[in-house]
Amino acid sequence: MTTKTRIRGMIAALLLTLTALTASTTPAPAEPDPPPATISPAGVDLHDGMAYKDGGTYYLVGSMYGCGYQWYVPSPWCGFGVSTATSLDGPWSTPTLLFPANEIDPYSGKTFASLCATVNGHGCFNPRMAERPDGVWVLWFNQPDSRVSTTTHAYWIMGCNGPAGPCGNSAGIPNGSTHKPTLHQCNGENGDFALVPDPAGGAAIICSYGGTLAAERLDKWWANGTGQGATALAGLADVEGVGAWRDTATGTWVMTYSEKCGYCTGTPTGYATAPTLTGPWTAPGNLGWSAPAGGRRDFSLGCGGQARTVSIVDGVPYQGIDLWIGQRNETSAGLLLSPLTYTPTTGAAGDGKVWRPPLSLTC
Repeated sequence: MTTKTRIRGMIAALLLTLTALTASTTPAPAEPDPPPATISPAGVDLHDGMAYKDGGTYYLVGSMYGCGYQWYVPSPWCGFGVSTATSLDGPWSTPTLLFPANEIDPYSGKTFASLCATVNGHGCFNPRMAERPDGVWVLWFNQPDSRVSTTTHAYWIMGCNGPAGPCGNSAGIPNGSTHKPTLHQCNGENGDFALVPDPAGGAAIICSYGGTLAAERLDKWWANGTGQGATALAGLADVEGVGAWRDTATGTWVMTYSEKCGYCTGTPTGYATAPTLTGPWTAPGNLGWSAPAGGRRDFSLGCGGQARTVSIVDGVPYQGIDLWIGQRNETSAGLLLSPLTYTPTTGAAGDGKVWRPPLSLTC
Protein backbone atom coordinates (compact mmCIF):
# COMPACT_ATOMS: atom_id res chain seq x y z
CA MET A 1 0.00 0.00 0.00
CA THR A 2 1.43 3.35 -1.01
CA THR A 3 1.74 6.31 1.32
CA LYS A 4 -0.88 8.21 -0.67
CA THR A 5 -3.34 5.35 -0.35
CA ARG A 6 -2.83 5.18 3.43
CA ILE A 7 -3.36 8.96 3.75
CA ARG A 8 -6.57 8.78 1.72
CA GLY A 9 -7.85 5.99 3.96
CA MET A 10 -7.04 7.93 7.10
CA ILE A 11 -8.85 11.02 5.77
CA ALA A 12 -11.94 8.97 4.86
CA ALA A 13 -12.02 7.38 8.31
CA LEU A 14 -11.66 10.80 9.95
CA LEU A 15 -14.53 12.22 7.88
CA LEU A 16 -16.75 9.30 8.87
CA THR A 17 -15.92 9.89 12.53
CA LEU A 18 -16.65 13.62 12.29
CA THR A 19 -19.96 12.92 10.53
CA ALA A 20 -20.99 10.52 13.28
CA LEU A 21 -20.00 12.99 16.01
CA THR A 22 -21.93 15.81 14.32
CA ALA A 23 -25.02 13.63 14.00
CA SER A 24 -24.87 12.67 17.67
CA THR A 25 -24.42 16.25 18.94
CA THR A 26 -26.78 18.15 16.62
CA PRO A 27 -30.07 18.65 18.48
CA ALA A 28 -33.21 17.36 16.83
CA PRO A 29 -35.52 20.05 15.41
CA ALA A 30 -37.78 21.47 18.10
CA GLU A 31 -41.33 20.27 18.06
CA PRO A 32 -43.76 23.09 17.23
CA ASP A 33 -45.80 24.41 20.12
CA PRO A 34 -49.24 22.79 20.22
CA PRO A 35 -52.03 25.13 19.13
CA PRO A 36 -54.03 26.74 21.94
CA ALA A 37 -57.02 24.69 23.00
CA THR A 38 -60.64 25.67 22.61
CA ILE A 39 -61.96 26.91 25.96
CA SER A 40 -65.47 26.33 27.27
CA PRO A 41 -65.93 28.53 30.36
CA ALA A 42 -68.40 26.83 32.68
CA GLY A 43 -70.73 27.96 35.40
CA VAL A 44 -71.06 31.62 34.42
CA ASP A 45 -74.12 33.50 33.14
CA LEU A 46 -72.14 35.67 30.70
CA HIS A 47 -73.07 36.08 27.02
CA ASP A 48 -72.24 38.18 23.90
CA GLY A 49 -69.13 39.44 25.70
CA MET A 50 -65.38 38.93 25.51
CA ALA A 51 -62.26 37.72 27.34
CA TYR A 52 -59.09 39.67 28.19
CA LYS A 53 -56.09 39.57 30.51
CA ASP A 54 -54.43 42.02 32.87
CA GLY A 55 -51.28 40.95 34.68
CA GLY A 56 -51.76 37.34 35.73
CA THR A 57 -55.56 37.54 35.85
CA TYR A 58 -57.99 36.54 33.11
CA TYR A 59 -61.36 38.29 32.76
CA LEU A 60 -64.63 37.33 31.12
CA VAL A 61 -67.45 39.85 30.64
CA GLY A 62 -70.92 39.45 29.22
CA SER A 63 -74.64 40.14 29.42
CA MET A 64 -76.50 38.29 32.18
CA TYR A 65 -79.96 36.73 31.98
CA GLY A 66 -80.39 35.12 35.40
CA CYS A 67 -82.61 37.87 36.82
CA GLY A 68 -85.25 36.98 34.22
CA TYR A 69 -84.42 39.14 31.19
CA GLN A 70 -86.16 38.04 27.98
CA TRP A 71 -85.39 39.49 24.58
CA TYR A 72 -88.18 41.70 23.21
CA VAL A 73 -90.38 40.90 26.22
CA PRO A 74 -91.05 43.40 29.04
CA SER A 75 -88.63 42.10 31.68
CA PRO A 76 -85.85 43.32 34.00
CA TRP A 77 -82.39 44.00 32.62
CA CYS A 78 -79.74 42.02 34.53
CA GLY A 79 -76.63 44.09 33.72
CA PHE A 80 -73.11 43.24 32.59
CA GLY A 81 -71.15 40.77 34.69
CA VAL A 82 -67.42 40.14 34.99
CA SER A 83 -65.70 36.97 36.24
CA THR A 84 -62.01 36.36 36.92
CA ALA A 85 -59.70 33.34 36.83
CA THR A 86 -56.00 32.53 36.98
CA SER A 87 -56.31 30.57 33.71
CA LEU A 88 -58.60 30.65 30.68
CA ASP A 89 -59.53 27.11 31.72
CA GLY A 90 -61.02 28.52 34.92
CA PRO A 91 -62.47 28.01 37.41
CA TRP A 92 -64.27 31.32 36.98
CA SER A 93 -65.46 33.43 39.88
CA THR A 94 -69.09 34.33 40.44
CA PRO A 95 -69.84 37.33 38.18
CA THR A 96 -70.01 40.81 39.69
CA LEU A 97 -71.53 43.85 37.98
CA LEU A 98 -69.39 46.25 35.95
CA PHE A 99 -71.80 48.98 37.04
CA PRO A 100 -75.05 48.91 39.03
CA ALA A 101 -78.31 48.64 37.11
CA ASN A 102 -79.48 51.85 38.80
CA GLU A 103 -76.55 53.80 37.27
CA ILE A 104 -77.97 57.11 35.97
CA ASP A 105 -77.72 58.14 32.35
CA PRO A 106 -76.61 61.79 32.74
CA TYR A 107 -78.38 62.82 29.52
CA SER A 108 -81.90 61.54 30.26
CA GLY A 109 -81.74 61.26 34.04
CA LYS A 110 -83.06 57.69 33.78
CA THR A 111 -81.41 54.55 35.10
CA PHE A 112 -79.84 52.06 32.75
CA ALA A 113 -82.16 49.47 34.30
CA SER A 114 -85.05 51.32 32.69
CA LEU A 115 -83.22 52.29 29.48
CA CYS A 116 -82.03 48.76 28.81
CA ALA A 117 -85.26 46.99 29.77
CA THR A 118 -87.79 49.39 28.19
CA VAL A 119 -91.39 48.38 27.65
CA ASN A 120 -90.25 46.31 24.66
CA GLY A 121 -87.35 44.46 26.28
CA HIS A 122 -84.80 45.85 23.81
CA GLY A 123 -81.97 45.24 26.29
CA CYS A 124 -78.31 46.28 26.33
CA PHE A 125 -75.60 44.04 24.91
CA ASN A 126 -72.01 43.59 23.72
CA PRO A 127 -69.88 44.76 26.67
CA ARG A 128 -66.41 45.53 25.26
CA MET A 129 -63.56 46.25 27.67
CA ALA A 130 -60.14 47.53 26.61
CA GLU A 131 -57.16 49.30 28.15
CA ARG A 132 -56.02 52.55 26.55
CA PRO A 133 -52.29 53.29 26.16
CA ASP A 134 -52.50 55.59 29.23
CA GLY A 135 -53.61 52.62 31.37
CA VAL A 136 -57.27 53.62 31.70
CA TRP A 137 -59.84 50.89 31.13
CA VAL A 138 -62.94 51.75 29.12
CA LEU A 139 -66.23 49.95 28.58
CA TRP A 140 -68.28 50.28 25.40
CA PHE A 141 -71.73 48.71 24.97
CA ASN A 142 -74.86 49.15 22.89
CA GLN A 143 -78.38 50.08 23.97
CA PRO A 144 -80.52 49.39 20.86
CA ASP A 145 -83.54 51.37 22.06
CA SER A 146 -81.58 54.64 22.07
CA ARG A 147 -81.38 54.42 18.28
CA VAL A 148 -85.19 54.17 18.24
CA SER A 149 -85.90 56.81 20.87
CA THR A 150 -83.23 59.41 20.02
CA THR A 151 -82.49 58.60 16.33
CA THR A 152 -78.74 58.96 16.96
CA HIS A 153 -76.91 55.71 17.69
CA ALA A 154 -76.99 52.97 20.29
CA TYR A 155 -73.48 53.20 21.77
CA TRP A 156 -72.20 54.21 25.20
CA ILE A 157 -68.74 54.49 26.73
CA MET A 158 -67.83 54.40 30.41
CA GLY A 159 -64.51 55.04 32.11
CA CYS A 160 -63.59 52.32 34.60
CA ASN A 161 -61.40 52.13 37.67
CA GLY A 162 -59.85 48.85 36.60
CA PRO A 163 -60.28 45.78 34.37
CA ALA A 164 -63.15 44.52 36.56
CA GLY A 165 -64.74 47.94 37.00
CA PRO A 166 -66.49 49.63 38.57
CA CYS A 167 -67.43 51.73 35.56
CA GLY A 168 -69.58 54.82 35.02
CA ASN A 169 -70.18 58.06 36.88
CA SER A 170 -71.03 56.27 40.11
CA ALA A 171 -67.54 54.71 40.16
CA GLY A 172 -66.05 58.10 40.95
CA ILE A 173 -62.32 58.61 41.32
CA PRO A 174 -60.08 58.07 39.49
CA ASN A 175 -61.68 57.29 36.11
CA GLY A 176 -65.41 56.78 36.52
CA SER A 177 -67.40 58.50 33.76
CA THR A 178 -70.39 57.99 31.46
CA HIS A 179 -70.43 59.41 27.94
CA LYS A 180 -72.55 59.26 24.79
CA PRO A 181 -69.92 59.37 22.01
CA THR A 182 -70.07 61.58 18.94
CA LEU A 183 -69.97 59.32 15.89
CA HIS A 184 -70.02 59.76 12.12
CA GLN A 185 -69.78 56.54 10.11
CA CYS A 186 -71.40 54.76 13.06
CA ASN A 187 -74.05 57.40 13.75
CA GLY A 188 -77.46 55.84 13.28
CA GLU A 189 -76.19 52.33 14.03
CA ASN A 190 -77.67 50.20 16.79
CA GLY A 191 -76.43 46.63 16.41
CA ASP A 192 -73.57 44.41 17.50
CA PHE A 193 -70.11 45.97 17.32
CA ALA A 194 -66.43 45.44 18.01
CA LEU A 195 -63.99 47.71 19.83
CA VAL A 196 -60.67 47.07 18.05
CA PRO A 197 -57.33 48.45 19.34
CA ASP A 198 -54.52 48.73 16.79
CA PRO A 199 -50.77 48.18 17.31
CA ALA A 200 -50.06 51.94 17.17
CA GLY A 201 -52.16 52.62 20.29
CA GLY A 202 -55.29 53.82 18.50
CA ALA A 203 -58.63 52.10 18.20
CA ALA A 204 -61.72 51.89 16.02
CA ILE A 205 -65.20 50.49 16.31
CA ILE A 206 -66.83 48.29 13.70
CA CYS A 207 -70.58 48.71 14.04
CA SER A 208 -73.68 47.25 12.45
CA TYR A 209 -77.18 48.30 11.53
CA GLY A 210 -79.70 46.30 9.57
CA GLY A 211 -77.02 43.78 8.63
CA THR A 212 -74.45 46.17 7.12
CA LEU A 213 -71.13 47.09 8.72
CA ALA A 214 -69.25 50.37 9.15
CA ALA A 215 -65.88 51.25 10.69
CA GLU A 216 -64.81 54.46 12.41
CA ARG A 217 -61.54 55.46 14.05
CA LEU A 218 -61.70 56.86 17.58
CA ASP A 219 -59.92 59.82 19.15
CA LYS A 220 -57.00 59.40 21.54
CA TRP A 221 -59.38 58.94 24.47
CA TRP A 222 -61.33 56.23 22.58
CA ALA A 223 -64.39 58.27 23.51
CA ASN A 224 -65.57 59.81 20.20
CA GLY A 225 -65.34 59.07 16.51
CA THR A 226 -62.99 61.04 14.28
CA GLY A 227 -65.00 60.72 11.07
CA GLN A 228 -62.21 58.61 9.54
CA GLY A 229 -63.71 55.36 8.36
CA ALA A 230 -65.95 53.67 5.85
CA THR A 231 -69.45 52.25 5.45
CA ALA A 232 -70.86 49.20 3.67
CA LEU A 233 -67.77 47.18 4.54
CA ALA A 234 -67.04 44.44 1.99
CA GLY A 235 -70.53 44.98 0.57
CA LEU A 236 -71.89 42.67 3.26
CA ALA A 237 -75.57 42.36 4.11
CA ASP A 238 -77.50 40.53 6.84
CA VAL A 239 -74.51 40.04 9.16
CA GLU A 240 -73.80 40.83 12.83
CA GLY A 241 -71.61 39.65 15.72
CA VAL A 242 -68.48 41.29 14.32
CA GLY A 243 -64.90 41.00 15.56
CA ALA A 244 -61.49 41.87 14.07
CA TRP A 245 -57.75 41.58 14.66
CA ARG A 246 -54.45 42.10 12.86
CA ASP A 247 -52.66 38.90 11.86
CA THR A 248 -49.07 39.51 12.94
CA ALA A 249 -47.52 37.08 10.45
CA THR A 250 -48.96 38.77 7.36
CA GLY A 251 -49.97 42.24 8.59
CA THR A 252 -53.49 41.57 7.29
CA TRP A 253 -56.56 42.73 9.19
CA VAL A 254 -59.08 39.90 9.51
CA MET A 255 -62.75 40.33 10.39
CA THR A 256 -65.26 37.67 11.38
CA TYR A 257 -69.04 37.96 11.65
CA SER A 258 -72.11 35.78 11.91
CA GLU A 259 -74.89 35.67 9.38
CA LYS A 260 -77.80 37.54 10.93
CA CYS A 261 -80.04 35.28 13.00
CA GLY A 262 -81.07 36.20 16.56
CA TYR A 263 -80.30 33.51 19.16
CA CYS A 264 -79.93 30.86 16.45
CA THR A 265 -78.15 27.52 16.84
CA GLY A 266 -75.57 26.79 14.16
CA THR A 267 -75.30 30.21 12.51
CA PRO A 268 -72.71 30.39 9.68
CA THR A 269 -69.60 32.44 10.44
CA GLY A 270 -67.98 34.46 7.66
CA TYR A 271 -64.84 36.53 7.17
CA ALA A 272 -63.35 39.47 5.29
CA THR A 273 -59.82 40.92 5.08
CA ALA A 274 -58.28 44.37 4.68
CA PRO A 275 -54.85 46.07 4.57
CA THR A 276 -55.91 48.57 7.27
CA LEU A 277 -58.39 48.57 10.13
CA THR A 278 -60.81 50.84 8.28
CA GLY A 279 -60.44 49.05 4.95
CA PRO A 280 -60.96 48.56 2.18
CA TRP A 281 -62.49 45.27 3.33
CA THR A 282 -63.14 42.44 0.90
CA ALA A 283 -64.96 39.15 1.29
CA PRO A 284 -64.73 36.28 -1.23
CA GLY A 285 -67.59 36.21 -3.71
CA ASN A 286 -69.55 33.30 -5.10
CA LEU A 287 -70.69 32.46 -8.62
CA GLY A 288 -73.54 30.44 -10.07
CA TRP A 289 -77.27 30.61 -10.64
CA SER A 290 -78.96 31.36 -7.30
CA ALA A 291 -75.57 31.11 -5.56
CA PRO A 292 -75.78 31.77 -1.79
CA ALA A 293 -73.91 34.94 -0.82
CA GLY A 294 -72.03 33.14 1.95
CA GLY A 295 -70.86 30.25 -0.23
CA ARG A 296 -67.18 31.16 0.07
CA ARG A 297 -67.14 33.78 2.78
CA ASP A 298 -68.54 31.37 5.43
CA PHE A 299 -65.92 29.11 7.02
CA SER A 300 -67.79 27.65 10.02
CA LEU A 301 -71.25 26.80 11.30
CA GLY A 302 -70.47 28.47 14.59
CA CYS A 303 -69.92 25.20 16.46
CA GLY A 304 -73.67 24.92 16.88
CA GLY A 305 -74.00 28.47 18.15
CA GLN A 306 -73.42 32.05 16.96
CA ALA A 307 -70.12 33.89 16.59
CA ARG A 308 -69.93 37.12 18.58
CA THR A 309 -66.63 39.03 18.70
CA VAL A 310 -62.90 38.27 18.71
CA SER A 311 -60.83 38.49 21.90
CA ILE A 312 -57.03 38.73 21.87
CA VAL A 313 -55.64 36.84 24.87
CA ASP A 314 -51.94 36.09 25.29
CA GLY A 315 -51.46 37.17 21.68
CA VAL A 316 -53.97 34.62 20.37
CA PRO A 317 -57.22 35.64 18.58
CA TYR A 318 -60.15 33.73 20.07
CA GLN A 319 -63.55 33.59 18.38
CA GLY A 320 -66.26 33.97 20.99
CA ILE A 321 -69.28 31.76 20.29
CA ASP A 322 -72.56 31.77 22.19
CA LEU A 323 -74.12 28.32 22.22
CA TRP A 324 -77.67 29.61 22.27
CA ILE A 325 -80.54 27.42 23.38
CA GLY A 326 -82.99 29.25 21.10
CA GLN A 327 -85.07 30.88 23.84
CA ARG A 328 -85.73 34.48 24.82
CA ASN A 329 -84.02 33.86 28.16
CA GLU A 330 -80.51 32.49 27.59
CA THR A 331 -79.26 32.01 31.16
CA SER A 332 -78.11 28.44 30.55
CA ALA A 333 -76.53 29.03 27.11
CA GLY A 334 -72.93 27.84 26.88
CA LEU A 335 -69.86 29.70 25.63
CA LEU A 336 -66.82 28.79 23.55
CA LEU A 337 -63.53 30.61 23.02
CA SER A 338 -61.98 29.02 19.94
CA PRO A 339 -58.51 30.04 18.67
CA LEU A 340 -58.56 31.35 15.10
CA THR A 341 -55.90 30.36 12.56
CA TYR A 342 -55.38 32.52 9.47
CA THR A 343 -53.48 31.01 6.52
CA PRO A 344 -53.65 33.09 3.32
CA THR A 345 -54.88 31.23 0.25
CA THR A 346 -55.04 31.92 -3.46
CA GLY A 347 -57.83 31.40 -5.94
CA ALA A 348 -61.15 32.96 -6.83
CA ALA A 349 -64.66 31.84 -7.54
CA GLY A 350 -64.86 30.26 -10.99
CA ASP A 351 -61.23 29.16 -11.27
CA GLY A 352 -62.25 25.48 -11.24
CA LYS A 353 -59.97 24.66 -8.33
CA VAL A 354 -60.48 23.47 -4.76
CA TRP A 355 -61.46 26.28 -2.39
CA ARG A 356 -59.95 26.26 1.09
CA PRO A 357 -60.99 29.11 3.41
CA PRO A 358 -57.98 30.79 5.01
CA LEU A 359 -59.65 30.80 8.44
CA SER A 360 -60.27 27.87 10.71
CA LEU A 361 -61.36 27.22 14.28
CA THR A 362 -61.87 24.14 16.42
CA CYS A 363 -65.16 23.36 18.10
